[in-house]
Amino acid sequence: MANKPLLHLDNVTLATRTNPSLVSGVSFQVEAGESIGLIGESGSGKSLTLRSIIGLLPSGIEQAGGKIELNGRCAMIFQDPIRALDPLYPVVKQLAEVVHFRQQVSRKASRTIALELLELLGLPDSLKGKDRYPHQLSGGQCQRIVIAMALACKPDLLLCDEPTTALDVTVQRQILDLIIRLQKELGYATVFVTHNLAVASSLCSRLYVMKEGKIVEHGDTLPLLQNPQHSYTRMLINSVLPLPELERSAES
Repeated sequence: MANKPLLHLDNVTLATRTNPSLVSGVSFQVEAGESIGLIGESGSGKSLTLRSIIGLLPSGIEQAGGKIELNGRCAMIFQDPIRALDPLYPVVKQLAEVVHFRQQVSRKASRTIALELLELLGLPDSLKGKDRYPHQLSGGQCQRIVIAMALACKPDLLLCDEPTTALDVTVQRQILDLIIRLQKELGYATVFVTHNLAVASSLCSRLYVMKEGKIVEHGDTLPLLQNPQHSYTRMLINSVLPLPELERSAES
């Protein structure tokens, strides 16, 4: 018998009392080790769909229909790394607490594993000797801590909710390269939410385009971007500004 998909959403609908169709009839599945992208404008339902998978819907929003089947461990990287961390708790201690809780090891072993994760993610060695609070780190360093916390859960599926939006362009590239490298090394699957087509094309093998809470088009990344069928997908592609250097090269 064929293995079950790691994640399967079947006709999922999310609603509030005043809006019965925030997200309507969303269906997709993720196989072990693969990467898919949910793309669309802000407010299209991407992040709500992601939060429904891990059971972290905002207050007042509930799953009103459909089915979510998750066959493995799941963790999430949030959009704003500063807000995702406890401002009153040093970061190494926060990470060690996650390790202790999720991996069920001793406090001493938790700290050892936490420091190994910090080294894996390229964080400063100085954290080994002197712990720091989130406000004492850069945005990129805080996002690496958040990624370390997600990896501490040993996920089969990593949910990424626009994890580079709050970072400057150079740090964005570093974080994306880090996620790609770690996926190759650790073998987890990803669902990546973004409005950035360049990010989606570099990370994801399949794309699902969302508009007003519905999936309007989906397919393998390259064919979809080269030959979009839906007018909304074409609008998203046409909204990407070309680089002047590339335009000049094409004309010469």
